[in-house]
Amino acid sequence: MQLDVVAHRGASAHRAEHTVAAYALAIEQGADGLECDVRLSRDGHLVCVHDRTINRTSSGRGVVSTLTLARLSELDYGSWYPGLPENADDLVLRAPDESERGVLTLESLLDLVKESPGVKLFVETKHPVRYGGLVEAKLVAMLRRYGMARPRSKEDSQIVMMSFSSRAVRRIRGHTDTLPTVLLLEQLSFTRWDGTLPPYADYAGPGVHLLRCDPDYVERVRSEGHETYAWTVDEPDDVALCAKLGVRFLATNSPATTRALLNR
Repeated sequence: MQLDVVAHRGASAHRAEHTVAAYALAIEQGADGLECDVRLSRDGHLVCVHDRTINRTSSGRGVVSTLTLARLSELDYGSWYPGLPENADDLVLRAPDESERGVLTLESLLDLVKESPGVKLFVETKHPVRYGGLVEAKLVAMLRRYGMARPRSKEDSQIVMMSFSSRAVRRIRGHTDTLPTVLLLEQLSFTRWDGTLPPYADYAGPGVHLLRCDPDYVERVRSEGHETYAWTVDEPDDVALCAKLGVRFLATNSPATTRALLNR
């Protein structure tokens, strides 16, 4: 079973998360996939920001949904995070370059993915948000413009949609029947413990903490005809566990380090 390494918010152990630099480095490090979070700005643009606010990851403050793209674009998204050295030659203090400063729109990230054949993009829609289902509607509309909304098959799709919200995942299936989806799981409820998924979800998305406690979950999911996307896997023991269990996709903050561990 192939195990694909997915760069969580880009190579976010080495560059500021959700920046062009983080994703470009992830591709350079050999990531099979990229992961991003998307939210809507006040004027309806999909931007790659994990938190409800920009307080942690930018030079400004405020709730993403109350700020226009123009305002978001005025801020610095790289200076706050020095990152870890990519290699021994990168131990000197490194100032962020322009590719680490600006807000990243989903459109810009899709442009990068289009230029990277074979690299999948896992797009997580964040909920709850004031715009509700408009987030998924905007996502599908953008994917249509890129010719990515209706892939020939789910396995061939360069885009995978994800959410912790089952309603969000279900909404995607209402727009397109071939775009693959992941239902992300923070905990295993009684209805999810046996490995079953709702009909609109293609992959189970447990946190690696769940696999530590219940490693048989991956096999139960597989027995129901599904594969597993595990997040966020950085520790060597966790990487080895996911490889042993046959996890299909592994989200990590350091693709290069994780790849090296898998190749041992």
